[in-house]
Amino acid sequence: MRYIKVLLLCVFSAFCVAAVTVPSGLVAQTSQTQSGQPDYNLWDRVASRADNLLADENTTLEQLDSLSSELFDWRQKFLAAQSINSERITTLRNQIETLGPKPAEGEAEEAPEIAERRSELNSQLNTLLTPVRRAEEAFTQVNGLIGEVDALLIERQTNRVLELGPSPLMPATWNDTAKDVSRFVTQVRREVVNNFNSPIKRKQLHDNLPVIVVLLVVAGLLILRSNAWIDKGLNYLRKRESSSRAGYRVGVFFISLVSMALPILGLSGLIEAADQSMLTSRVGDMLLRILSATVIILFVSRWLGQQVFPAAFPPRPILNLSARLLGRGRRLAVAAGILLALRIGIRRLGEEGFLSDAAIAVLGFPILLLGGYVLFRLARLMTSANEKLAEVEDDAEAEVKAEAPVGLILRFLSRGTILLAVIGPLLGLIGYRYAGNMLVFSALQTVALVGLVAVLQRLARDTYALFVGDDRLEDGLIPVILSFALTILATPFFLLIWGARTTQLQEAWTVVATGFQIGSTRISPTDFLTFAIIFAIGYMLTRFLQGALKTQVLPKTRIDTGGRNAIISGTGYVGIFLAAVIAITTAGIDLSSLAIVAGALSVGIGFGLQTIVSNFVSGIILLIERPVSEGDWIEVGGTMGVVKDISVRATRIETFDRRDVIVPNADLISTSVTNWTKGNLSGRLIVPVGVAYGSDTRKVQEILQGVAEDHPVVILRPPPSVFFIGFGADSLDFEIRAILRDVNHTLSAQTEMRHNIVKRFEEEGIEIPFAQRDVWLRNPEVLQQAAPQQEPPEDPTPKGPREDLELSDPSDDSSDAPEGDDAPQP
Repeated sequence: MRYIKVLLLCVFSAFCVAAVTVPSGLVAQTSQTQSGQPDYNLWDRVASRADNLLADENTTLEQLDSLSSELFDWRQKFLAAQSINSERITTLRNQIETLGPKPAEGEAEEAPEIAERRSELNSQLNTLLTPVRRAEEAFTQVNGLIGEVDALLIERQTNRVLELGPSPLMPATWNDTAKDVSRFVTQVRREVVNNFNSPIKRKQLHDNLPVIVVLLVVAGLLILRSNAWIDKGLNYLRKRESSSRAGYRVGVFFISLVSMALPILGLSGLIEAADQSMLTSRVGDMLLRILSATVIILFVSRWLGQQVFPAAFPPRPILNLSARLLGRGRRLAVAAGILLALRIGIRRLGEEGFLSDAAIAVLGFPILLLGGYVLFRLARLMTSANEKLAEVEDDAEAEVKAEAPVGLILRFLSRGTILLAVIGPLLGLIGYRYAGNMLVFSALQTVALVGLVAVLQRLARDTYALFVGDDRLEDGLIPVILSFALTILATPFFLLIWGARTTQLQEAWTVVATGFQIGSTRISPTDFLTFAIIFAIGYMLTRFLQGALKTQVLPKTRIDTGGRNAIISGTGYVGIFLAAVIAITTAGIDLSSLAIVAGALSVGIGFGLQTIVSNFVSGIILLIERPVSEGDWIEVGGTMGVVKDISVRATRIETFDRRDVIVPNADLISTSVTNWTKGNLSGRLIVPVGVAYGSDTRKVQEILQGVAEDHPVVILRPPPSVFFIGFGADSLDFEIRAILRDVNHTLSAQTEMRHNIVKRFEEEGIEIPFAQRDVWLRNPEVLQQAAPQQEPPEDPTPKGPREDLELSDPSDDSSDAPEGDDAPQP
């Protein structure tokens, strides 16, 4: 999948270049002078034209929308002009302030040199403030004009939506529709015939014939051979499917893009060839443009349907549906694309004046009705997918899935689209054409955009799994964050679908980019982004430095393991702290105004988090003093084990039965801790030994001394010792005390010593005693009397619980025999 990774990098690079490159066709006419200041003469003409358009009742929505975009650009220029020479102005004001306040009346006059310098600085300051004040005044003017245009746009849009037009059921509108359609067809036919009969047009057709032939050949190749090329690409991916399933799915996705683009390019070539034939003019050219948009919409909707409702794996279906329902979804997607293209074409013909309102209502109502039907069927598919999502055996799991984002989105979309699919055609039937079309086709575009976002989220997960090299990580944290980012980026497109204008989105972004005020500090998304990037760089450098210390530097020193871990942890704390400080400083976030509030909060939080703070400080002390280090064998609070990790709040100890015990760091500082391996691994070993009475004690001591000295783990300096420690109830008690080189081998050393002791005692005839006890029976005559009365059971196999006779302890003072129910029964 190396080629797929290269392709992804190329596509991403091209996207970044396209995102930051401004097309030359979109660059407006220059509105700035050579000095970089706005052209106020040009602005005066624009402002006058804006006043005229606002006063004219016949101004269309399109003209107002274009004017709003133009005014927004001017406002951005004036806003930037207010910052001209800002640094120089600040310097001059500081200089004037340094000269001190101007003497008041009645006070002594200042020195002539100071007065002259003050006058000179004030003159320079006024010169620099003149363009700033002009920009501020123009900014106020353009801001007011934008408000007036926005208010008028909202009013006109509301009136259009609520406008009651002709009903498509009125017979009078049918005749007007037939006339408009006939007139349009006649215009197209007359235009083609006139152009064909024109010698000039035929001359141009003859001159363009080579271009037309090339376009036809290329278009034919793209249309006829595209399927064969796509099959070759898929076969290549199938051969490499075993390497990475995620890479396979990513490859199929890009091949699907190619399969969509090739027919579009081919049909666009045919349309361009028709345009180069010079047989069309105004009407024909407009029809060709509508046809081009129709081709693009049709193939994009077909591609989106194949991605959301795939016929086979890969790609994975977005919705968990059966093969029959997936096929229905693909057909509905194509139908929605066709209806949307027809609606755009009819609206365009109406805007150009070829169709009247009555004709638009009659021709658009069947499209609106079919659009409502398609929307309703898509809603039913989403309902089926939501029901399939909740079909699990566990009720708790079903509830969790129902409350998941996918389930909530499907439930909201399915219910909302069903409602809109019914209301939209009813409004169109009554005569509210704009309202009906907006509800139905905006809902269709919303469903399409949701599907596109879901497809891109799936691509993000597969791409991440491909680059990481593990298909199991496609549902990890990073893909979830990428999916959330795609959802946020799609929000402006949702707003545009439902009637928001580009200028409104730009205005909202300007407000967001300006940020919000906290005290005297203004924080904007740019500051957050700068902080996040700088902190991420500092964090990565800290981790890189920790890795270098751990693997390259510290192993070559004589520092012990605990010291190395302390240095690495300390480097991490210091690095993260410095990264945070540098990020805050670089982002320009001034937190000085929050010092008092932060101090008060810290006091309150300190009381509530004093235990956590105590553990944190204790963790720092542990890393500095290192009474306990990772790998030490310690005992604290009745817990014995090996220290595995010392974190900020607690220390993790692994006991010898492989259990983890989390001990707060404060306990390691405030309580007694036994560290068996601090400083060195040597430790004392005690082996108790008992021999029978009558044994030669000197010989026993000599044997035990030899066993201890012969063991390889025992240190001979100081030498091991054997002590005769006492006379036991059953044995003569001895004790071996020795120092081991490694206290971790205590149990193995004890085991080997005991084996050697048993072997030497057997060779020397020394006995190891064991306890002997005499058992006394109280009242044995009772047992003798009860024995003859017992009859043998008919079945030797016991059928009930076994009853044992009670044995009396000789120490029992009771001398009475059991009587009554307590006596043994035959």
